Amino acid sequence: MNVLVRMKGLGGHLRRSYSTKFSSKNVRQTFIDFFEQKHQHLYVPSSPVRPRGDPSLLFVNAGMNQFKPILLGTVDPRSEMARYRRVVNSQKCVRAGGKHNDLDDVGRDIYHHTFFEMMGSWSFGDYFKEEACAMAWSLLTEHYGMSPDRLYVSYFSGDAASGLPADEETRHIWLDIGVQKDRILPFGLQENFWEMGDTGPCGPCSEIHYDHLGGRDASPLVNTGSPEVVELWNLVFMQYNREADGSLRPLPQQSVDTGLGLERLLAVLQDKRSNYDTDLFSPLLDHIHQVSRCGPYGGRVAPGLEGRVDMAYRVVADHVRTLAVCIADGVSPGMSGPELVLRRILRRAVRFSTEVLQAPQGALGSLVPTVVQVLGDAYPELHRHQEQIVSIIDDNEDQFLSSLQQGVRIINKTAPLPSNHNSQPLFPAPVAWSLHRNLGFPLDLLQLILEERGLQVDQVLLDQLLARNHKRGSEPAVASESETHLDVHTLASLKQQGIKHTDQSPKYQYNLHNGRYVFPECTAAAKALFVGQQQVSEVAPGQRCLVLLDRTSFYAEQGGQSHDQGYLSRHDSPDVLYPVEEVAVAGGYVLHLVPAAYALKVGDLLHLHLDQAQRLSCMAKHTATHLLSWALRSVLGPNTQQRGSHVGPKRLRFDFSIKGSLSTTQLQEVQRLVEEAIVADQEVYSREVPLRNARTIPGLRTVDEVYPDPVRVVSVGVPVGELLDGHTEGHHSVELCCGTHLLRTGAIEDLVVVSERQMMKGVSRVVALTGEPAKQARDAGQVLAQAVASLVTRTASFSSSSSSSSSSRRNDAQRLAKEVGLLTDAVDSTPVPQWQRRELQAQLRSLQRTTNTALRKVESQEAAVRAEGLLQQKGEQTVLVERVEADSLSVLMKTVNQVSSRRPDSLVMLLSHQQSSGKVLCACQVPKGYLAVAACDWAAAVCSHLGGSSGGSQLVAKGTGTSGDITEVLRWAEEYAHRSAPPKDS
Repeated sequence: MNVLVRMKGLGGHLRRSYSTKFSSKNVRQTFIDFFEQKHQHLYVPSSPVRPRGDPSLLFVNAGMNQFKPILLGTVDPRSEMARYRRVVNSQKCVRAGGKHNDLDDVGRDIYHHTFFEMMGSWSFGDYFKEEACAMAWSLLTEHYGMSPDRLYVSYFSGDAASGLPADEETRHIWLDIGVQKDRILPFGLQENFWEMGDTGPCGPCSEIHYDHLGGRDASPLVNTGSPEVVELWNLVFMQYNREADGSLRPLPQQSVDTGLGLERLLAVLQDKRSNYDTDLFSPLLDHIHQVSRCGPYGGRVAPGLEGRVDMAYRVVADHVRTLAVCIADGVSPGMSGPELVLRRILRRAVRFSTEVLQAPQGALGSLVPTVVQVLGDAYPELHRHQEQIVSIIDDNEDQFLSSLQQGVRIINKTAPLPSNHNSQPLFPAPVAWSLHRNLGFPLDLLQLILEERGLQVDQVLLDQLLARNHKRGSEPAVASESETHLDVHTLASLKQQGIKHTDQSPKYQYNLHNGRYVFPECTAAAKALFVGQQQVSEVAPGQRCLVLLDRTSFYAEQGGQSHDQGYLSRHDSPDVLYPVEEVAVAGGYVLHLVPAAYALKVGDLLHLHLDQAQRLSCMAKHTATHLLSWALRSVLGPNTQQRGSHVGPKRLRFDFSIKGSLSTTQLQEVQRLVEEAIVADQEVYSREVPLRNARTIPGLRTVDEVYPDPVRVVSVGVPVGELLDGHTEGHHSVELCCGTHLLRTGAIEDLVVVSERQMMKGVSRVVALTGEPAKQARDAGQVLAQAVASLVTRTASFSSSSSSSSSSRRNDAQRLAKEVGLLTDAVDSTPVPQWQRRELQAQLRSLQRTTNTALRKVESQEAAVRAEGLLQQKGEQTVLVERVEADSLSVLMKTVNQVSSRRPDSLVMLLSHQQSSGKVLCACQVPKGYLAVAACDWAAAVCSHLGGSSGGSQLVAKGTGTSGDITEVLRWAEEYAHRSAPPKDS
């Protein structure tokens, strides 16, 4: 059966056909079914494109990213992931920014993408090369029906410098499968040796390539980048670990990681030479044609207008897919990291859509339903967040187009005049960088605009600014390797030694006694010691070491909660203390980083002493975070998603999805709900239950994490057992959480949200205090509220009074304005309830407008009096240069304006000597339309004579200098005007 897709074009209809057997949905499902049903692989859904706890990545860019804990040996042994042996999935991947960046190539050819789907199969310590090759060949030739005559395979040819032999085992496997000898090709490290990074699991790989033409020997084209012979499937055999010194060591467990790109596979199965001609893209290209003012997509890659139009089609189609997938996964356009990359993708798409395709504003967002239609069955989160995706794209497009207009205005004001010299005038690099960084103004568009005006940017300085800010913004901060890190070999060695995973249950063994929390003493044995990565039997005094205990009451940092602090003491020497600086968990082993002032050896019995105040503070804030999350969802709706959190001893931070900022009313309601839960002193229940049972609890809130099984359920108000039975009445919160919590909510004492701001479009962050700091914030808010109320009263009294002198009113207005400024700074910087801060800020802005208006009025009155006296003294002079008393440039300029309005044909310049600072203020104005002397030139000459600077226009200008002989300066300024502007009747 063939399905015909009709596209309206300028010359009729363009027909695209493909077999429904090879539709993208069927091809994806065939892959999953093949491994799941025929070869007993577990299907694991795609992880979000935002990496889980991996600061080295901007985006998930390969299918193996979510399985790195297995490969590195750090996976929680209680999690479902720890039991993975055979896995299959189709992973959403984004390659834009960072090490793997295809963004600038998208559109220029017919196969690059920023978003793509990587279908993969994995074996973790189960089967290896022979089975992996046989499965891949069977799927391609028997189930997808590819002709073996068009397939070529590659294998690793070895590398003498690395001491790596050729992978003859894989070559013989392909021969046994039946691949012709001349189609099995050897390649070196770059093509056929895969590495996770600078360190970590790695190994030889074998790739399967497809010849689109067939009927020839295409082996010379393999791995040459030819669009006719493309790599389809990469089979990676993880045999080694790359050590920090660059050496290779055999892994304790061999694994297989394969990746088959869906877009390229579809191009083969649907008999297309371009990924963009497959049914993943054709509906989008049709839709783009409907909303644009250009002809239909022609698939051209060529210079000229037609090639640029087709490039724009590909850019917009690719980028809107990426935007939809990323926003659905919680990544919105922003100012750093992956958010900054997504911002660039959106603005690139908007430019091609509006400038090249001539589509109206809003066209980009209108394409989202088509993306959802194509991808939504495989990734249902697109359906759930479709409305939000459209809204975020539309809002950012509107902001960008507004920024473009603002950018052009800044360019117009900043651009230097063309020079008569041979060299082009330089546009200031800091302005170019500011346009790019703060307004998102594309640098290539800036350069085009400047070229049209005969200008160029200061490229050397701009490159320096870009390099300086590169790591700070557009790239992720690669975390330095912690002292608590153990590599895959060390973790495997611990298992081989029979050292059991750390018993972490003591961290939950605390209770309430007479209203006080009691943390029982914990005693443990040192099972292993490490100095660096080296396992030792004894640690000498003065060394920093990792201590692995058989049990621990210390909480290791995870789930957003800070690690515990405290110290260890030896049982045989209780006065010998070992401060605990950091606590981390890896592969089920809890590691305590301590500086050993005294010797320590394996087998020593140790007593663990928690910093109980720090632990209790973290417990209060973690329970408060759960209540805050519950309150936010109660106020904003159940679709509000957590986007991150951190719980420390001093404050808590919570990021969540929201279209705009919380209103003052919403902030008050959220805080009221949390306060009620605290006052109710609800019991906090926790219990470990099977993960599948936990997921049946109504109202359960989860985040994108790999949970252990059994998993810990934390419930406020209702016992976990009742929740499992479906009883939820009276509960305030229920979450899966490994953190430590209060036993009753009353110990939180108080909660105050002291900050709420938009981190990026669609994501907001709240910061809150609990306990005594929260009460102090409330008290500070009341003190500031009283101060503002007092200032409101005094300002109202000042505004209604008119009996005092002009000088007195000016002093009063200045004093009130200064108080408004000081109070504004205090309100902005003091921890107070955020809802109250906003109310006080609004009152202070109103006061600032009132005092500024009053001050301007007084200054205008004083300027009028000065101007009148000056005019009576000077008469009808055509050049009026005089010294007057003025407190500021603003007052001086107003006086010049008053004089000029009474003498519109005169050139006016006034100077004011500030005795306190030694400065000389200068302001001037020339008649409108008078070209002989420009005010800006006149002020520049005089201020330069004073050793200062100025600015202004043809009509008015002002500036400052330093004091000298003021009488001489006045004479010089008047002579300059007469010299530069001869009398009008001459």
